[in-house]
Amino acid sequence: MRFFCVYHIIDLTNISNLDYLVSMNWLYTLLLLTSLNLACDQKQDPPQLKASNSADIGRITPAAERPDLYMPRLEGKKVAVVVNQTSRVKDKHLVDMLLDKGVAITKIFSPEHGFRGEADAGQKVANQVDNQTGLPIISLYGKNKKPSQQDLSGVDILVFDIQDVGVRFYTYISTLHYVMEAAAESNLPVIVLDRPNPLGSFIDGPVLEESFKSFVGMHPVPVVYGMTIGEYALMINGEKWLVGGVKSNLQVIPLNNYTHSAQYILPVKPSPNLPNNMAIGHYPSLCFFEGTTVSVGRGTNKQFQVIGHPAYTGSDFSFTPVPMPGAKYPKNENLLCKGLDLSKVKPHRTRLDLSYLIDFYTNLNSQNVPFFNDDNFFNLLAGTDQLKAQIIAGTQEEEIRAGWAAGLLDFKMIRKKYLLYE
Repeated sequence: MRFFCVYHIIDLTNISNLDYLVSMNWLYTLLLLTSLNLACDQKQDPPQLKASNSADIGRITPAAERPDLYMPRLEGKKVAVVVNQTSRVKDKHLVDMLLDKGVAITKIFSPEHGFRGEADAGQKVANQVDNQTGLPIISLYGKNKKPSQQDLSGVDILVFDIQDVGVRFYTYISTLHYVMEAAAESNLPVIVLDRPNPLGSFIDGPVLEESFKSFVGMHPVPVVYGMTIGEYALMINGEKWLVGGVKSNLQVIPLNNYTHSAQYILPVKPSPNLPNNMAIGHYPSLCFFEGTTVSVGRGTNKQFQVIGHPAYTGSDFSFTPVPMPGAKYPKNENLLCKGLDLSKVKPHRTRLDLSYLIDFYTNLNSQNVPFFNDDNFFNLLAGTDQLKAQIIAGTQEEEIRAGWAAGLLDFKMIRKKYLLYE
């Protein structure tokens, strides 16, 4: 609606008080209508920041559900997608949606846990063919973790759409790194469809040291880094972390209605052993136990919500890990584990909780029961050997945390350059 202002000169001399008030009200009304008219002439929000329809107003909308922002780049192109079970466009898989729209998908790349998200953590996944579409699925968690030049032959553009959980040792960001690197080496563009970070509201943990770089930690970032996967992709590119400092031809399609303080419940579990929001909340603090003899509930229906060991004392709670889908060979299999039930304990949303690590180490060490595994996995998860040494030395949690402060401050300055959301 547009209003037009008609200018009128009012003779304010020789009029009554009542006439004066009426005249002023009339003039005020004209000024108000004029301001509304000017407001209507102002530019509207850019289309990419609007909800796609009235049902999406106020709802966090993943980038995959905003096809108008990326479909034009896929027209007439041979497309490869990097996806898994989380790559949903409401009630459809992204692959099905793109095929329905006539996009020429030639290959599917899948990360750890496979295309369907059913493989165990660390389980190698072989290449296969998707029964439903007949498309070849190339595993990036089998023989190779990086697409080869042959894998990318016949491809014009890559689309990456995987739900991350915002923790350094969750390997989807490592897959992202290798996809961007391979694409840069083949001069192929990459589109990252952004998704919310369920742990995006805080930053904590030791920053990874170069000597502890591995597939469970490739970059000098803290354990919890407070970025969406799209923002993280921008950081990989901007900080020149790809081999040789190459830069990917990268486009990030943004989320709608997202802020880093938003509480987002994932509609699809991102991997077999993160079944719900409670598990995701405890995951950054409990995953360190993967480098120890203590179970975090793999082989139960409370993965990353219980902690236990056969020798732990002082608790009436117990559970027994057994083989099950997603945990074929669980730690302490078929052994009664005593420990803690955290399934109803609200996870920290501002910091890591080291009290569990310190408690279990102290408890088991007092009985001369081994706590740390013989391999180096705990240090790879921590990104440093200092945390293990501090726990063994009996260092208090607050003192441990104080040692992270300088690294976290430096990281926050880097992170700030790549944020897309408040």
